Amino acid sequence: MADGAIAAYGVSVETCAQALAAIARPNVTNVQIIFNPFRLKPLDEVLPAAEAAGVAILARVPLASGLLSGRYTAETTFAADDHRTYNRHGESFDRGETFSGVDFETGVAAAAELAGALADGVSLPAATLAWIAAQPGVTSVIPGASNVGQAESNAAAGDVLDGASEGGGFDLEAFDRVVRDVYDRDLRASIHPLW
Repeated sequence: MADGAIAAYGVSVETCAQALAAIARPNVTNVQIIFNPFRLKPLDEVLPAAEAAGVAILARVPLASGLLSGRYTAETTFAADDHRTYNRHGESFDRGETFSGVDFETGVAAAAELAGALADGVSLPAATLAWIAAQPGVTSVIPGASNVGQAESNAAAGDVLDGASEGGGFDLEAFDRVVRDVYDRDLRASIHPLW
């Protein structure tokens, strides 16, 4: 780096402390971090620090391994070779990568509450992606998709966000209040101190 061979680089991190350390480094242009309604800690310091430093934030695992798809119930099971089965408690890698570290049953209930706060015609995945994209300091969101329908649902987040700005069916501020209430009541104590 001293000889100018690397002009800029990005990193992917697990914790807010790692993100803050990366943002403070010279030539870092972007940081990928898990950020979604089940992982709000980046709002405290990471997003403001990145915005002040001109560092892009790429929100990864935005749908919490599918928990924020609104499709799962407490009875949902996954294949044995799916990390949502074998890594729920961090057996193979950082447990925060699976369901953003949220206990599955707690996450299902929280997702149902978030979905219940939405107007008809606004899906939980689209609302979630739009909410993340609207946060100051977030540059982009990296949702996964394993089929065309999921990709189309992800793309619908743009329409939802446009609708919020035009007075459509998505009330971003109301959704934000519900996200923060659910997080503070059901998730903060078990999630916030860890990452």
